[in-house]
Amino acid sequence: VQLQASGGGLVQAGDSLRLSCAASGRTFSSYAVGWFRQAPGKEREFVAAINWIGHSTYYADSVKGRFTISRDNAKNTVYLQMNSLKPEDTAVYYCAAARASYYIGSHEGEYNYWGQETLVTVSS
Repeated sequence: VQLQASGGGLVQAGDSLRLSCAASGRTFSSYAVGWFRQAPGKEREFVAAINWIGHSTYYADSVKGRFTISRDNAKNTVYLQMNSLKPEDTAVYYCAAARASYYIGSHEGEYNYWGQETLVTVSS
């Protein structure tokens, strides 16, 4: 499975962005998917995850209520809708896929495939 994140950009605080994680491979629809981010000078951190069919999701407290993760398996794509963006959301964002279909946790070691990042910059 190959993953490619896109949709990042430069926005102002309060704006919205939608990130996409497009995947190749026929088995992608059976994988759970997570989004992570890494801000300058900080460790990579978990953002959100969704199980293989989209019925279960999990969010970091820092984004809960502002971000929504969803997926369209027909398009092999997972989305991260980010609303009410804050300067502290500035980071490179990664998507990752886990072969464990129902996994929606934050442990990086559970994710088997990682995509290239997309940069999100939120100005104040």
